[in-house]
Amino acid sequence: MPAPNSITPKQLLRLIGTPQAPVIVDVCIDTDFDADPYLIPSSVRHPAKDFEGLTKLIADRSAVVVCQKGKKLSQGVVSWLRSEGCNAEFLDGGMFAWRDLPDASRVPASALPEFIDGRSVWVTRHRPKIDRIACPWLIRRFVDPNARFLFVAPSEVENAANVFGATPFDIENTFWSHRQDRCTFDIMLDEFELHTPALDRLATVIRAADTNRHSLAPEAAGLLAVSVGLSRQYRDDHQNLAAGLHLYDALYRWARDGFEEQHDWPTDRKS
Repeated sequence: MPAPNSITPKQLLRLIGTPQAPVIVDVCIDTDFDADPYLIPSSVRHPAKDFEGLTKLIADRSAVVVCQKGKKLSQGVVSWLRSEGCNAEFLDGGMFAWRDLPDASRVPASALPEFIDGRSVWVTRHRPKIDRIACPWLIRRFVDPNARFLFVAPSEVENAANVFGATPFDIENTFWSHRQDRCTFDIMLDEFELHTPALDRLATVIRAADTNRHSLAPEAAGLLAVSVGLSRQYRDDHQNLAAGLHLYDALYRWARDGFEEQHDWPTDRKS
């Protein structure tokens, strides 16, 4: 029987990447983390005894607290948080159990850019359509839920990166950009070690749409059409991004759970 106020790694895995994902807080002590410097996707490191900071971080959202083994540290933090009215659970078995779960990705801490005021900051060209919406979706859902994105004129990306300490992406001659025939989304899957069947399936559609190779995936034409439509519908890039996040949430659920589903007419046709 699961312990009270706990969540299993398998249950948490189903939530990560969706809008229903909890705030995941890694409270592993430094020596444990340094021995295995990887993070559960979308999790954030935070000192276990900084309860004021933890309650501000969680706010009115649900949270999962993670330590190395899922014992005294995370269980104590969760009990403390619940005494403050926070909806918190601990990960049953901790990072050890997560590490042993098949298909559970872990993000190398070394791949994360430098955080500014507790979040990563990224900058790219304005008027995003495919890769420049898909990459922020991936970062928000699997790397840093609090990431901030700046959209500026192409000629100003480098200057904005220098002024605001932002990481440029989907820009030529930068680290986070296209390589050979693969787009920036592919590169982020590589560097953040996020390859799963669902994300790889989604990456193929994104690559096909972003590089005009629709033969790679029949869904690419539809993604291109909707992406162009969104860019015309919203003059403000941040409104476009907000709408695009919903689009990729739906595409991810298709890629994870519904890619084999087909539709036909009439409705009474026997399958």
